[in-house]
Amino acid sequence: MHYREVETVGEYLLRLEHGRDWRTQLEDLAAEEGIDAGWFVGLGAVQDATLWYYHQDEGEYEPVEFDEHLEVASCVGNLSDLDGEPFAHTHAVLSRPDGESVAGHLDEATVFAGEVYVTEFDTDLVREHDATTDLDLWL
Repeated sequence: MHYREVETVGEYLLRLEHGRDWRTQLEDLAAEEGIDAGWFVGLGAVQDATLWYYHQDEGEYEPVEFDEHLEVASCVGNLSDLDGEPFAHTHAVLSRPDGESVAGHLDEATVFAGEVYVTEFDTDLVREHDATTDLDLWL
């Protein structure tokens, strides 16, 4: 287990813009406010989405596209630096009208409505390649 203590230095409430990409707006906030590390939670609705599923044995992501309106029942993730750019590592649970849910790593989603709470940490967290999982993880 790797861990470190962090202190929070900022809190932000976002109302995401209709028609724009969900994750891109989080990365834009990080760039505009100079957020090097943080945590976020959100909810809302999207008009479509692409989720990624990580195949642990193959070490590859598989995109799964949903061209339908979905509720964002839960969205959680973290902000950090990846290759010198803000990166929003985003997971979401999305629900259909009948209550069936799909979930995974959110790559893209067109916002219908979204509200997100972001907590900024007073530390730099950089993603680096982890040989065991073949993923870019926090240090």
